[in-house]
Amino acid sequence: MSPVIASVPAGHVYVRHLAPPDGDTTVTRLADPRPRADVPDAQWWPPRMLEPGWVDAHATDFDVMHVHFGFDAVSPDDLARVASSLRRHGKPLVLTVHDLRNPHHHERELHDAQLGVLVEAADALITLTPGAAAEIAERWGREALVVPHPHVVEEPRLSRPRVPHRGYVIGVHAKSLRAGMDPLPVIEQIVATLPEMPGARLRVDAHTDVMTPGGPRHASDLEPRLRELAATDGVDLRVHDYFSDEELWDYLQSLDVSVLPYRFGTHSGWLEACHDLGTTVVAPDCGHYADQRPCLLYGAPGSVAGGAAPTLRDTLLRAYHERPSWRAEPEERRRERHDVSRSHEQVYAAVLAAAAERGVACAS
Repeated sequence: MSPVIASVPAGHVYVRHLAPPDGDTTVTRLADPRPRADVPDAQWWPPRMLEPGWVDAHATDFDVMHVHFGFDAVSPDDLARVASSLRRHGKPLVLTVHDLRNPHHHERELHDAQLGVLVEAADALITLTPGAAAEIAERWGREALVVPHPHVVEEPRLSRPRVPHRGYVIGVHAKSLRAGMDPLPVIEQIVATLPEMPGARLRVDAHTDVMTPGGPRHASDLEPRLRELAATDGVDLRVHDYFSDEELWDYLQSLDVSVLPYRFGTHSGWLEACHDLGTTVVAPDCGHYADQRPCLLYGAPGSVAGGAAPTLRDTLLRAYHERPSWRAEPEERRRERHDVSRSHEQVYAAVLAAAAERGVACAS
């Protein structure tokens, strides 16, 4: 009988791609419970599975809980209550550590406390890179299985050739200014380096909310400077709402280089999408990005790497002159996704077997 997994969440693209593309899996995943009546059907956050009482009310509906994302606003005490409920019902907990530093939190203390509860309570740990596994071992003395991030882009786009474009386009997307982002110093350095890269131009994208004066998310330091830079040669400013998936893929393939303007972080779905589409990534050395997929690193201000990486200027010039080309092979991505699925099936089987042994021991 297929084990039923309560994934937190199930609707995220990463979790959906834990199943093989042909659907041949021994695992069934519960759909995300709709958070509230006033949210869109597709929205999974905040996850109801982590609400007090959900495990007790639904313990007969699933065999394993697997936490990925969505516990940003759940207190450590409430997470401990969820873990206690799972133990009481004999339900194993699997945790995939995606973020060792939460990109949405300005300070790290809350996320550290949340992770501490989940890592200690988990029956099995998974993470995406050897570097993250080493950090987990150092911080908590726990071993995490390393399973790579599955592809993000779907077929037929995954196999579609890139459309050639004129010039050399460097992109920075400010999105909606998550706490872990600091795009302006990155943009300023790129602008200062453009004269050394004949034919290069910078495309800066920002969401409407941060670029609208008077709005609740207006970035009063960023917006006027971006508009000032947009009046100069070589800088193309685009202000818009969130891209659809297809719009995002079009955007990424319009770039030669995508520069990640992160102050801190761990792993990146954006990097995976660029790898799927053949766009070179220039990433800061503050996370485990180079462990995740091929990319070029630059030294992020205040990075724990101690300044070992080149400056952003030097990395940009290397990208410009060497033109590295890294793109996932679609067939390799399909094989990898099958392997990822099998790895998860084995983890679920192992924690369920261990839970069954504990149950027999308790009964005897």
